[in-house]
Amino acid sequence: MKICIFTLGCKQNEVESASLMRGLADLGHTVTDALGPADLYLLNTCAVTAEAARKSRQAIARMRKFSPAAPVVVFGCAAQENAEEFAERTGVVLVAGAMHKDRLLEFIGPAGAERVGAFAKGVMLEAETEFTELPPPASNKTRAFLRVQDGCDRFCSYCLIPYLRGRSRSRALSSIVAEASALPAKEIVLTGIDLSAWRDGERDLGDLLLALRDLPARVRLGSLEAGIVGKDFLRKMKAAGNVAPHFHLSLQSGSTRVLRAMNRRYTREEYLAVCEEIYAAFPEAAITTDIIVGFPTETEEDFLSSCSIVEEAGFARVHVFPFSPRPGTQAARLVQIAADVKKERAKRLGEVAARAQERYLSRFLGKTLTALFEEDGGYTENYIRVYNETAKEGGMYEVRLTKRHLDGAACDLVSGPLETSPRK
Repeated sequence: MKICIFTLGCKQNEVESASLMRGLADLGHTVTDALGPADLYLLNTCAVTAEAARKSRQAIARMRKFSPAAPVVVFGCAAQENAEEFAERTGVVLVAGAMHKDRLLEFIGPAGAERVGAFAKGVMLEAETEFTELPPPASNKTRAFLRVQDGCDRFCSYCLIPYLRGRSRSRALSSIVAEASALPAKEIVLTGIDLSAWRDGERDLGDLLLALRDLPARVRLGSLEAGIVGKDFLRKMKAAGNVAPHFHLSLQSGSTRVLRAMNRRYTREEYLAVCEEIYAAFPEAAITTDIIVGFPTETEEDFLSSCSIVEEAGFARVHVFPFSPRPGTQAARLVQIAADVKKERAKRLGEVAARAQERYLSRFLGKTLTALFEEDGGYTENYIRVYNETAKEGGMYEVRLTKRHLDGAACDLVSGPLETSPRK
């Protein structure tokens, strides 16, 4: 039975889809993530923005153009948000929501489309109070993503995810270590909806890094909240020795007033203090971030605060997003800023972010770093994109950055490929 899994949205969605692909293959199915003819479709949806939810709905029609008779199972955040809307669409036989994705493997089973196609249209939105284990996703020898946490307790005023994914749930440390130890990859990326909230009893994310210190791989962190990054966390990260000095530190606004309206739990000054602590511990660290422009009530002064913090924080890269109101959130009930204003502010902040990226990259030209190469380039430990025509895919090298190139830098190979990730 050929099954196609099509995924929209975040890295967590991608990892969960990869786990389902592994589980379905173990059940005897032929599984692909390339959209094309299939006997059964699984659609993993996203609801983080209105545009993501729209693309999730459109994906059903795209699937049915390939195989009109094939049943469709829809799951993920957009399915959790608007289950009945998805259930009414032609071809959809089940809407399974954002939680208990393990039940999909039970539901599909070895019979696959034959079993699913005989199922009367329905909705399966089951609450999840404990972390749900999924099969380990297939991994290559380059990079693997390791799911360690799900859900969120933060309830930012613009975000639906806590309502869709449920409350924060953490994977047991022993389970994480067991999967990580079996991975052949040279870099392991820890992922979670709110990675900073990971807990196993009294142990926190810093303790998890210490537990992974003996891996022959580089460990990279997913998105972090500023509140977790203090002296104790940085001490544990440094003691682990194999953690990449790359911090994707969520910001969202450079204005304390807007941060308060967003229900973010720090001020501008507190965020900048965290950046200073990071640079004190890891002088060559990359701090990347997300900033929303056009949040309701954002004034020109607030926006300029977001522009100025980009330089003050020394960001290596900034993802700029125009605010997207999500029905059901507090922010959606506020007076909205005009679309043309949001577009103009996004353009201006994007130009500020581009200059910041140039400044960061220029610091490392002529320096030697460690890079792990994929098919079309590599990444250094501090997340600089590097290019070299002779580097082998999956190879870890010491490289010297020579000049700006595309979205990063060209480099010369100094030594390698290395058998394991060097400790920094």
